[in-house]
Amino acid sequence: MARFTRLKVYSTMHETGVVPVFYHPDVNVAKQVAAACVEGGCPILEFTNRGDHAWEVFTELERYCAKELPQLVLGVGSIVDPYTAALYINCGANFVVGPLLNPEVARVCNRRKIPYSPGCGSASEISQAEELGCEIVKVFPGAEVGGPKFVKSVLGPCPWVSIMPTGGVEPTEASLRAWFEAGVVCVGMGSNLITKDLLKAGDYKGLAAKIRETIELVKKIRGGK
Repeated sequence: MARFTRLKVYSTMHETGVVPVFYHPDVNVAKQVAAACVEGGCPILEFTNRGDHAWEVFTELERYCAKELPQLVLGVGSIVDPYTAALYINCGANFVVGPLLNPEVARVCNRRKIPYSPGCGSASEISQAEELGCEIVKVFPGAEVGGPKFVKSVLGPCPWVSIMPTGGVEPTEASLRAWFEAGVVCVGMGSNLITKDLLKAGDYKGLAAKIRETIELVKKIRGGK
């Protein structure tokens, strides 16, 4: 069962502005990354369903977070079907993210009041996602779909839309400013933030510093909000 309410998850996404996206088959590495997120001031993490037995790693990670990092909102990404969504929800996922829109996943999540952010690449898909109860819609792949210009174009006629781009977002002021000034509510960042070099070196202090720097950049761009 999720440790956080749907409203708490959405408010955390809004307030933080950054959702780190990560996968690793070694649960000990995953625990270190989760701790680095908290140390860096980011109380949310998306663990992606990428490898074999990923749900087992997630389960152990969620148990660790519940005990050692109770403030961390842990969710799952790369979900494309309702059966996998249900599996992760039963393992404690606080939110579900996918690269595509699946109405059945939305129904499973809504039944348990779990936030669902599906990947959308058009105004029509975004509208359908919102009709299915999705509050924050993921735009994916962010850069290839059209980047900040796409976001701005969608928000023109549909200013009520809440968008989280993933793919093509970099932890630099230029990149973050372009996205946030276009109107996104938060951004998802994977290997550009949690880099292979930092993981290979086991430099979790460096990772925490990078996350903190990114969070501060977002605050600066938002005008200290």
